Formats: sequence, C-alpha cells, structure tokens
Amino acid sequence: MQPLDMYLNKELSWLEFNARVLDEALTAGTPLLERLKFLSIFTTNLDEFFMVRVAGLKKMAQEGFRITDSPDGMATGHVLHQIRQRTLQLHATQYDCLNHLVLPRLQELGVKIVKMEELSTEQKAAADQYFEAEISPVLTPLAFDPAHPFPFLSNRSLYLTVRTRESGINEANLPGIGFVEIPPIVPRLIPIKSNKAGDLSFVLLEDLIAHHLHSLFFGFEVEASFTMRVIRNLDYNLLENKVVDLLKSIQKEVANRDHQEVVRLEVDRELPPAVLALLKERLSLTDDDIYLLPNPLFIPALMPLYAALTGEELHDAPFNPRLPPALATTEDMFSVIAKKDLMVHHPYESFYAVTEFLHLAAHDPNVLAIKQTLYRTAGDSPIIEALIAAAENGKQVTAVVELKARFDEKNNIIWARRLERAGANVVFGFVGLKTHCKATLVVRREKNQLIRYVHLSTGNYNSNTAKLYTDLGLFTVDDAIGRDVATIFNLITGFDVLTGTNRLSEDAISAQFTKLAIAPVNLRRNILKLIDEEITYHKASGNGFIMAKMNALVDKDIIDALYRASQAGVKIQLIVRGTCCLRPGVAGISHNISVISIVDRFLEHSRIYYFHAGGEHRVYLASADWMPRNMDRRIEIAFPVENKDIKARLINEVLKTTWDDTAKAWQLNADGKYERRRPAPGQEPMRSQMKFIALARKGGIQSIPYDIAIKHNPMRQAGRPIARKKAKKQERPSLGDSRNNGDKP
Repeated sequence: MQPLDMYLNKELSWLEFNARVLDEALTAGTPLLERLKFLSIFTTNLDEFFMVRVAGLKKMAQEGFRITDSPDGMATGHVLHQIRQRTLQLHATQYDCLNHLVLPRLQELGVKIVKMEELSTEQKAAADQYFEAEISPVLTPLAFDPAHPFPFLSNRSLYLTVRTRESGINEANLPGIGFVEIPPIVPRLIPIKSNKAGDLSFVLLEDLIAHHLHSLFFGFEVEASFTMRVIRNLDYNLLENKVVDLLKSIQKEVANRDHQEVVRLEVDRELPPAVLALLKERLSLTDDDIYLLPNPLFIPALMPLYAALTGEELHDAPFNPRLPPALATTEDMFSVIAKKDLMVHHPYESFYAVTEFLHLAAHDPNVLAIKQTLYRTAGDSPIIEALIAAAENGKQVTAVVELKARFDEKNNIIWARRLERAGANVVFGFVGLKTHCKATLVVRREKNQLIRYVHLSTGNYNSNTAKLYTDLGLFTVDDAIGRDVATIFNLITGFDVLTGTNRLSEDAISAQFTKLAIAPVNLRRNILKLIDEEITYHKASGNGFIMAKMNALVDKDIIDALYRASQAGVKIQLIVRGTCCLRPGVAGISHNISVISIVDRFLEHSRIYYFHAGGEHRVYLASADWMPRNMDRRIEIAFPVENKDIKARLINEVLKTTWDDTAKAWQLNADGKYERRRPAPGQEPMRSQMKFIALARKGGIQSIPYDIAIKHNPMRQAGRPIARKKAKKQERPSLGDSRNNGDKP
C-alpha cells in the first residue's frame, strides 16, 4: 500500500456520515415521521457542508492550493468532483424516499400536500383570501430587465423564478424573468380545510404564490415558475494581523458574509435551459455547481408535518430525562458534589443538574465567583439567566463567549451584550483560537476557606441540544482540577501567551497544569504519549488496549501513532460518529484496529479516551475530537476521570454498550466503505441508545417534564432540594416527583 493510501479523505468521509443519516430515513424500523426528520437533517447538514467545506475547497482550487487538513493528499479538484458525484447519488435516494415513501404513506393517513388545481371552489376562495390578507403584503417581485439589474438572491432562501411572455422583445434578447422570494416568516405549509373528517390537507406556499403571480407582475403574462435556492460561501478567515477589535471584526464578517459568492445552486429540474444558462452566467457558476432536483426543494420546511399527527407509531417513543440517583436527597448540590464526584450522562440524565448547579450558585450567599465558557447556548437560555442573576446578586461573574462559533455568532453577540449590561465580565478569547472547551468554575466560601466547585463537559451549555446530543459532564471539588480550571480562565482572560509575539513555550504553559491536558499546548502530545505508553505496556504484558469515542478522527500524527500501536499488537476499538480518515483492518498496518459509527435518535457527541495502561485504566473525557483544528486552533480540555465508580461506569457501561450495538452501528471496512452491523444468527438486535434509556429509567429519578424543569421557576427558593423521595400534595411537583413526566414507565 502506498503512503497516501493509508488515509481516507476527510470531506468524502463526512459525506458518508451524512449518507448514514439519510439511511435512517430508509430503515424499515424508523417511524414514519422520524423518517421525515432524518431527510430534513440530511439537507441541513449538506447546506452547512457546502457553505463551509465545499466553499473552502473551491477557494483553494481557485488559488491553486492543495488540501492541508486531510491526511490523504488527494488533489482538491478531484475531491470536488467526488463530492458532486456522491451528492447526486444521495439526492436521488433522498427524493425517492420523500416522494415515493414518506409523502404517500402520510397521504394514506389523511395528511397530504395538494396542488391549487386540486382544490374545490370553496377551498380556492379561502386560499385566495389567505393570500391577500397574509402573504401578498410581504411579497416583492424582483424583475430582471434593462431597467432592473439582476437582483441579489439571499443565502438559503427559496425563490420562485418566474418566466413571462413579454409584449415586446428586449434589447438584450434575454428571457423575460423575475424572482419572488418565498417569505420565511410565513409557514411553508398552508392548511386547507378538508371536507373529509380526519383529513389534513396543505398547499405549499410557493404553489399558492405561483397561483397569484399575475397580481405581482401585472402587465405581463406569466408563462411558468420554478423553485430555486442558492447556497453561498459562509466560510470566513479573519486577517489576524489587522484585527484591532475582535467583536467589531466578527460583527462585520457576519454582516458581509451573506453576500459572498454562490457555491451551489438548487433548481427545479423542469427549469428551461435558457433560464438556467442565464442563472449560471449571472451567478458565476459552473455546471458542477448546479443541482437539478425534484420538488419540493428544501425538505426541512416540511417539518410542521412532524407535528400534524400524534400517533405513537409515527414517532419515537417519548422519553423524559432522569436525574442521577445521587440527587435523590434533601441536600443541595454543593453538599452532594463535596462528598463524591458526580457524572451526568446526557440526554438520558437531565441537563437540569447543570442548570440547578448554576442557579444555586447564583443565589447562594456563600458563592463569591462564577466563571464559565460559552460556545453555543440555547435561544431561551437558563444558563444565561443564571449568570445574569449571579451578576445582579453581586457575585464576580466571568463569561468567556466564543464569538467565532460558526452559525451562532449573532446569538453569542446578543448574549454577550446582555451579560455586560448585567455587570458580568465578558471576554471574547483570542483572534486565532476558538475557545471550544466547556468549563464552569464556582468559588464558594466554606468554613473560612475557598472551595472550587468545577463542572467540565464534552458538550455545550445548551439546554436544547442537551436533550438531543449524547454528552458527559463531571462535577468535582478535586483541588488539583479546580486549580487547573482556574488557570485556564486566567490564561484566556489575561494577555495572549498562546499566539503571537508574546507566546510562551509549550513547556512553560504545561508546567502550570497538574491534571488537565490543554490544546493547543499539550493535548496532542499527551495523546501521543498515552498511545506510546500503551505500546510499552503491551510489550510487557500482552494486553494492550485502547478504546476511544469521538465525533471525528483526522489528525495524521494521532492516526500514525494508532497504526504503530496496531503493528505492535495493541487492540484498538474506535467509535467515530462522523469523519474518519484512519483506514482500519489493513494487513500489517491497522489489522488490530476496528472502527464503528453510531447514527440513531440522539446525536452521538461525547468524547472519551480510554487506555488499559497495564490495568491502571486511564480514562479521559474531553471537549476535543482528534482533528488538527482541535489540537492546533482551539482551546480544548481533556480531563481525567479518577473516581473508581465513574471510571468503571464509563468503561463497562458507556463504552461497552455503545460498542456492542448491533442495531444502529456501522462498521468501517478497509476499503473505506461502511456496512451495517447485524446481530449474530438467533440473537435480537441490541440498540445502545435504547439500552441507555432503559438504564436511566431503572436507576434514575423521574422528574417533571424537561422543558418545564429546565426553565427554573424564578420564585423557587434558592437552595431548595432538587429531588425528594416523596412530594407533598400541596407543593409544586419537585424533580423527584413522577407526576406529569411525559414519559412511559
């Protein structure tokens, strides 16, 4: 095997992950409306992929650069060609599933999308009335003719491309065309009153608008209209040496980027060639940038259908997160954590434990300071509310807000301003590094000394994604970890010693930390050291073993180290949800390495590194995947798990259960292709996420519905226990109460 054949391409590997997402929509056991959900996720994933990754590749190709962060070395032009070919295949599968499976089955259940011409006279009159009252006032016809330049088409917006029959011939001899943006503020699905009981009928918004185009382009006869949408380059790179104010620079980039070049054009495949040629010329596109698709374009806009039917067989069974058993006490969280480290496994165990920790700290008179990193937060964030309350209560609050969290820049700027107004210290990190670690530090006075309470996590402080993503969080009062976390905050909020002219050596910075590994300082180096030590342990005892779970594996140095470990005889099991550039199962190179990917109801997001270490069993949780960007261009944390019970749970429950999945796991083969795992003959499939739900139900504490619990009633007395074995009838249900929990036993 040639050296370049040892690695899989990063971008093509990601596309195969999205193919696995799409496959969930095709799987027979997936409930009907969950199929629609996966079709929608596939589209939103692909949009982001083109806006960032493909846009970056196109820029590299235009400027003559080769790919730098994929270890395979494939030429950029060839990668772009492969992306297009695979994307065309996946789109064909996606629309075949939507138009020949999902929508027909919904129609059998009485939920259907109808054309305007299918409506009765009474229904058309009602639709016309709705158009005049709710839609027409917000529409703007955009003509392209000698008097009007070609209009700007907004990123990801859906448009009707309108062809008219003109009364004369224009001087430029161009087709008479115009555009109408389908307003995103109006529901895409317009309900139509049905004459049949139980039926739910909808008209697509673009169909209703198309029916009334004559009222927008009056004086011209409309021949036809076709849907289209553009995807623009949303990748940006700040010119670091020119940045004076990071906040203003990010605000400027966010304001400007929607006007960047188009990298993908989706059009109705019935669009006439002459009109398509005009779009291609005006948008500066090549044939490879154009995707001719069936209708309806932009499948995520159909997600209101997800709530149109409530039959149990159409959705995944409901599940309400539990609270960890350690919280079944009348003591507050500080007392619980002080006795023993506490791990929370989301979404099976409720994120409420995290928000309770912060709200308790915000109102506790003994708490002096709270410091927290914020990468992505929820739109209605109980985390932000807790920090604001803490600042208003006179505590020293520091929030490290990452302005460069892609697609969340605007939200994070808004949160930063709110926190500043409340009196919090808001820090934006560094220009050249993203602050991606997830850390909270609470300083509390107890018996005339200051105690550091710490929460570290593999996932964001986001109450919305916490019920959809699998993540792990650790609460601890370990003094060494507390000091390390305090040092991280000082590192971030102080002068920049990580980049630029004032940069300190890695050894000088590493010497400040006792237990935590930090990127971009020593995280890669520590991982490589752990792998090399596992090789040494294996040579001594013959039982070398590495197991790791992450979202992506791209870093060449780490892949090469894993190859060395494999060649030395170390058994390696990797759970990599998305991109994986390591090629497993190659004789003489990676024959001791196995790789699986889990795609299921919840997005696998936790990062766990486990090394057998001759029976010492070293386990780390981390915010970082094994990618160059995490190792070199982000501030990340990997933290050790030292509590024996938690360590055993991570190894024997979390990792082992995930690895043993035979229902939603995909095996990566040496040829770079994935195939579904199947149970052994005579055995039932084991679905790891369902097993985790069962474990949570069996051992956790039932709670009130998550969306209610997470809001934190502002009237709730600070320090009130969050769980009780029994609740008095006259009280508001506590989180230990099983009433109205929105779940099945």
